Amino acid sequence: MQSPVRKDQIREFILENLANAKGITSFSDAESLMESGVIDSLGIFRLVNFLEETFGVRIGDEEITAENLSSVDSIENLVIKKTKK
Repeated sequence: MQSPVRKDQIREFILENLANAKGITSFSDAESLMESGVIDSLGIFRLVNFLEETFGVRIGDEEITAENLSSVDSIENLVIKKTKK
């Protein structure tokens, strides 16, 4: 069961804290955030910190991968997987 609130929170954080600073005003949930330039290496650390604080999950270094953090959809799936443990 997916939580629309969770996905909205993730999308909003990325838009307000990462995309807007680069002049990017919109992206799809399935779009690669790295390929479109929304997230860079510094943005990844800010995003992981946000996910850990907001959703109470611990994301290990081995989980910080392009696959897990490539899109809003994949980020949400990672959070869902982590909250089930």
